[in-house]
Amino acid sequence: MAKPASPATAIRIFVYGTLLPGQSNHSLIEPILLASSPGRVRGRLVDAGEYPALLLDKKRFVRGMWMEVAWDGLPALDALEEFYGIEEPNDYERVWISDADDASLSGWIYVWTESRGYPLIDEEWWPDVTGGK
Repeated sequence: MAKPASPATAIRIFVYGTLLPGQSNHSLIEPILLASSPGRVRGRLVDAGEYPALLLDKKRFVRGMWMEVAWDGLPALDALEEFYGIEEPNDYERVWISDADDASLSGWIYVWTESRGYPLIDEEWWPDVTGGK
């Protein structure tokens, strides 16, 4: 794990789907990745086909990774998640969240505000569902 950069040059995000190591979009985050550690947030996964979405949920948990990334890489992640800004028509919303087990650990996460008719997932971890490790 790399040494974290200063807050002025890095941002922390929580990753729970295709940006995880070994998943289809990890190559997008890998060049800007500075550090990572496992984590857990309050939420529930939605099976949107080839990728998951996360709904905020106070009663359930989703496991993933906190990733500290170079600040200048955030626009590429916003583009992947189709986040165009506050009060814009976005696919995912980018919201601030804290780790479920360590409130001092917080950062951005991309979420849906509703399931959009897709099935909810009972697992806490996306690779468990997709057959990954």
